Amino acid sequence: MTNGTTAGPLLAARGLVKSHGSTEALRGASVDLRAGEILAVTGASGSGKSTLLHCLAGIVRPDAGSVTYAGRRLEELPEKRLSELRRTDFGVVFQFGQLIPELTALDNVALPLMLAGTGRTEARARAGRWLERFGVRGQAELRPGEMSGGQAQRAALARALVTGPKAVFADEPTGALDSLASEQVMTALAHTARESGTAVLLVTHDAQAAAYADREVRLRDGAVAPLEVTA
Repeated sequence: MTNGTTAGPLLAARGLVKSHGSTEALRGASVDLRAGEILAVTGASGSGKSTLLHCLAGIVRPDAGSVTYAGRRLEELPEKRLSELRRTDFGVVFQFGQLIPELTALDNVALPLMLAGTGRTEARARAGRWLERFGVRGQAELRPGEMSGGQAQRAALARALVTGPKAVFADEPTGALDSLASEQVMTALAHTARESGTAVLLVTHDAQAAAYADREVRLRDGAVAPLEVTA
């Protein structure tokens, strides 16, 4: 079900071009992400989905084109400002979660808060509440290697959302999970994102995961072609 937002886009990518060596991953891709919506980006392997996400999240700079957020072009911002945005306004979740293996789930989730200046006690308390929202409070003191894939990925989602970001970028968050764990992760992500009004850009090859989105766009040969509303 669409969220009915009518305001301008939270993020707007226009004419993105990006090459990795001799391989052109993006060839003029354009896409909007609106506040409060879940947007699925689908396409064949190697179609540039992850590269598009990395450009939108300010992780990599496009060779040409622009990404505008809050009136500023990300490619013109210094790296320090981009890093700040990824700690405050943006949350990123990768396929394998990329939790820090030496830290417990609780400390992994608390870490972004502490990096932003929140005291350890308050950060851990807030982290615990987010783990509870994602149904993994009981695994708070476990390290990633002691958790199932689905549990670790839900902890990674809690880490991405704990700072109250405006947008979350999820790169194949169910790609390494079985169908039950995938459903649990996507249900938790969709519910929490809609409850908090967070925009989600979901890169996925999984039709079941894409079904949780308000909109879907397909990437073909590095360019985005819009599809029908999916839910």
